[in-house]
Amino acid sequence: MPPATVVIIGGGIVATHAAKIAMGMGANVTIIDVNLNRLRELDDIFGGRVHTLASNSYSIAHATAHADLVIGGVLIPGAAAPKLVTKQMVSKMKPGAVIVDVAIDQGGCIETARPTTHSNPAYVVDGVVHYCVTNMPGAVPHTSTLALTNATFPYVMKLAKMGAVAAIKADDGIREGVNTYKGHLTYAAVAQSQNRPAKDVLSVL
Repeated sequence: MPPATVVIIGGGIVATHAAKIAMGMGANVTIIDVNLNRLRELDDIFGGRVHTLASNSYSIAHATAHADLVIGGVLIPGAAAPKLVTKQMVSKMKPGAVIVDVAIDQGGCIETARPTTHSNPAYVVDGVVHYCVTNMPGAVPHTSTLALTNATFPYVMKLAKMGAVAAIKADDGIREGVNTYKGHLTYAAVAQSQNRPAKDVLSVL
């Protein structure tokens, strides 16, 4: 069998791990991202074995038209994901191709994507299979719970020992994680998505 063609949109954690698995199965992998420095990092990480493309409508349309699998991994923290793959692009994909929109929890970066569940995970649009399950880590609940707990427990302990106000002042990570405080939106991306003003959390403590 000829190797599959996998296109990954977004160059973050999803892209890195998806590319590792796809390459391990012998696929030809292309990663598309708007950040050229990140594309250089990925090229170094994979030793030039992945193709990297700067993100624009032309490169996305061309890459997805030849893809067997498209993985949407675009994440803008606190904001809705941009619709980078349009309905027209999907209609020009190969029959039987698959889309996995990992960004579906943030609204999805594929225009034809809509949330699905673990019990009914897939549907077809223009001959293209869409897998858009919200909370994908829920497929491995034990492992994902341990991973999340290990990542968040130090912050929980600091909040418990110091109290919210002191912890926000002392810890950059906790401070950056505050979305709202006393009725104010304190995370810029969330405020922008709601068309409301944002305030620095330190100014409202």
